Amino acid sequence: MFIRAYLRASTSEQDASRAKSALDVFAAERGLRFAARYVENESGAKLHRRELFRLLSDCEPGDVLLVEQVDRLSRLTSPDWIKLRNLIDAKQVRVVALDLPTSWILTAPTDEFTGRMFAAVNDMMLDVLAAVARKDYDDRRRRQAEGPAKAKAAGLYKGRRENKTRNAPISSLLRNGRSWRDIMDTTGCSRTLLAKVARDRRRQAEADAAISDAHP
Repeated sequence: MFIRAYLRASTSEQDASRAKSALDVFAAERGLRFAARYVENESGAKLHRRELFRLLSDCEPGDVLLVEQVDRLSRLTSPDWIKLRNLIDAKQVRVVALDLPTSWILTAPTDEFTGRMFAAVNDMMLDVLAAVARKDYDDRRRRQAEGPAKAKAAGLYKGRRENKTRNAPISSLLRNGRSWRDIMDTTGCSRTLLAKVARDRRRQAEADAAISDAHP
């Protein structure tokens, strides 16, 4: 049996390895050693995550997938959660989470009956916590959307402010006639951001031209 730790954070600004010490303590208390740790910054609402799928690919039957909380593994919709569970079951991987005490016994040798009983209970609790994690995710997104919606209704919402420090060099390179590929390679910006800056420059140029025509 190999222990494989999965550590995830939703965005690049967050520390995906934050829970490492908690997982290390859990393993040390039980005399367990990690075969590998898999760390990534991806949304738990996304099914196809590179490190998670690499972990599962590396697993052999009986290996343990260790997470701090079930929501680190899944904030998936019900159909996507079923797909992930089917893959986990097909690989015969045991999911152990620090916030799911019924799963802890899966890291210790047991007789067949006890092992099957706890595995069944753990599967049920895992499904429940995965459903709760998804609900929390949906609730948070709804609350985040309600703020701007209320502000718009009150006429207070002005949208996201432009990041002028980030956009200035992009605009300058556009003004100098550099190609989009060259600009993306130079600044590291995405094509979506580049298109937005180019569109804003065109609109500003059109506005300036209109003002000039109105006041010759």
